Amino acid sequence: MMATPKLAPGLQDWLAAPEARGTLVGAWAPDIGTLNDVLLLRQYDTAEDLIAERTRTHLSDTPFGCMEHLRGWTSDSYLPLDFTLPVVPGSYGKVYEIRTYHTKMNGMAPTIEKWREAVPKRTGYSPLSIAMYSLDGPTRFTQIWPYDSANHRAETRASTVADGIWPPKGGPDWLSPEMSSTLAVPLPFSPLK
Repeated sequence: MMATPKLAPGLQDWLAAPEARGTLVGAWAPDIGTLNDVLLLRQYDTAEDLIAERTRTHLSDTPFGCMEHLRGWTSDSYLPLDFTLPVVPGSYGKVYEIRTYHTKMNGMAPTIEKWREAVPKRTGYSPLSIAMYSLDGPTRFTQIWPYDSANHRAETRASTVADGIWPPKGGPDWLSPEMSSTLAVPLPFSPLK
């Protein structure tokens, strides 16, 4: 996060450029996880828009408008789960958990169904910004949850487990042991705050 204030203006200009494709949904800086990163969530109306934006980034002499601060970048394509749409910009929390599970090779469809059954009750405890699954790279299932604080996250998860609401019944059976969780704070220009 040390470089975040320095890169923010260039990044904002990059995202708002006339040739830019896609809509910014969220922008975060990890507080717990890999530090000095910026995580962007963007949505695209078409696959062509996604490809055009990736091409723009790959061919740019200053990707993301902040070449002097850039250590590298990766892009992952995801499809949102229909029951978590639309993503509505607004203020939901000071800390966002970005949690990724790797499913078993045949586990994505069952994982989606387990979450479909459990998410309505779980969101009674705290909102869910989005859940989505990867289209490229390793098979992954990612969800983004806003919280008031890291303590609020821990208390909420403890309550949902104690009440038998979370994790989804049978959901962990379809997951591999490879999982990650990042706690990140919204950047000032993030539509999800």
